[in-house]
Amino acid sequence: MPVTLTHGEQLQIHEASVRLQRQFSGQLNAETIERFMNDSLVALIQRATTGTWVPLLAERFARDRLRALIRLESEASTLNHGVLFLCVHNAGRSQMAAGWMRHLAGDDVDVFSEGSEPAERVNQAAVAAMAEMGIDISEEIPQPWADEIVRAADVVVTMGCGDACPVFPGKRYVDWEVDDPSGKPLEQVRLIRDDIEQRVRNLIAELQISARV
Repeated sequence: MPVTLTHGEQLQIHEASVRLQRQFSGQLNAETIERFMNDSLVALIQRATTGTWVPLLAERFARDRLRALIRLESEASTLNHGVLFLCVHNAGRSQMAAGWMRHLAGDDVDVFSEGSEPAERVNQAAVAAMAEMGIDISEEIPQPWADEIVRAADVVVTMGCGDACPVFPGKRYVDWEVDDPSGKPLEQVRLIRDDIEQRVRNLIAELQISARV
């Protein structure tokens, strides 16, 4: 049964919408931003077990969808590369990959990260392993995939979501066979982290971008 938001959570939703309108002012009109915020909220409430994280997740989900919409409506030649990392729970592999891509490529790549069945929170062993490399993914929240984001990406990297991963004709798909860190000790998660780092570096080289470090 969908959760019911408290008055305080509804206020947070309104404040989030105002922030998004401020962020995308001059790029998207207020009606579009409000519609995407409401659509994102409805999608998240359907699967939420508590309203606690819904306002924050709805804001982040709507922001990513709006970023993707801008990419779809822009001239392709003016855009940075867009890379989407997809796994099942968006809690470990895809979050680490996105963290590495942001760290190594900076603003040269628009990075997105989603899951087919998002978990409630990011894998804490993955957070710890990435923190050892100076990359903070502790504030990330697993979120579902959206059509706009998949369509806006130049490269869609899948990791273990199989047939549940969305497929759009004409997209470049890359499947990485990477171990799932779920339930594994930190020592094993470090190996997964290092595997993902090398794969991200290889992808950056394929995109003809210079890694920052």
